[in-house]
Formats: sequence, C-alpha cells, structure tokens
Amino acid sequence: MKLCFTLNDQAIAIDCDPAMTLLDLLREKLHLTGTKKSCGVGECGACTVIVDGEPVNACLFLAGQAAGRTVYTVEGLQQDGELSRLQKAFLEQHAVQCGFCTPGMLMSAKALLLRDPHPTEAEIRRALSGNLCRCTGYDSIVRAVQAAAE
Repeated sequence: MKLCFTLNDQAIAIDCDPAMTLLDLLREKLHLTGTKKSCGVGECGACTVIVDGEPVNACLFLAGQAAGRTVYTVEGLQQDGELSRLQKAFLEQHAVQCGFCTPGMLMSAKALLLRDPHPTEAEIRRALSGNLCRCTGYDSIVRAVQAAAE
C-alpha cells in the first residue's frame, strides 16, 4: 500500500506492507532507529512515539493506521541540530544511564508536556507509567520532566 503521513514535520509517501507495524516501518524502511524495539507487546514503552498528540506503542500500531496522521519520533525533538529543552533536562538531571528506555521516556514526557505544560509530580509519574527503566530508577527522570516544565 502507498502510505502518506507527516513524520517529524515532513510529508512522507512510502510503499509498505499494511500489516507492518509503525515500529518496523520507522526502523527498517525509514532508518529512524531512535525508536527502540524491545518487548514487542506494548509492555515496556521503549517504542513510544507521538501520533496526533498522543503517545502510542509503535510495536502495536500498524503502519497503515498512520495514514493521514502526524507522527513524531525522538529524532523530531531536536530543532536545527539543537537538543530540545526536554532532552537537555534529561542530561542535566542525569536521567539517562544505559539509554535504551530514554527515547520512549522522552516521547511520553513530550506528549504530557504538550497536553499540560506544568504537570504535577503525580501527573508526570502517571504519564511515564507505561515506560520501564531498569537502570536509573525513576526519580531523576521525573526531575528532568519537572525541570523541562519550568
């Protein structure tokens, strides 16, 4: 099928198998490997992207469902080669250790900040609850989102 959608503010038109997941489309056909492939069943959040303003697990989202929609990946956070405020906050707050969960955490946090630029700690923790981290714990990640929201 011919799939047309907006990806990180650019129009995309690509041929793909309608049964392909958005995750596989991003990584294998579009070579955007920031979105991580991990559990494959929507449990870990490593593959989180934003579709029409909402965080979704790209491993469970069929590529065909992106037709006519707006998708953002972690690669879309930076502007003109500069890290976003959120990315800088993750670095400053030491919210990155192995880094595998970081793209999904960033995208879940970005979706939250789009909805609510000044979330409470409880709202941040709830927004990140679908993302698993095995290294940092979550306090530094929550502090990073709080710092980006200030």
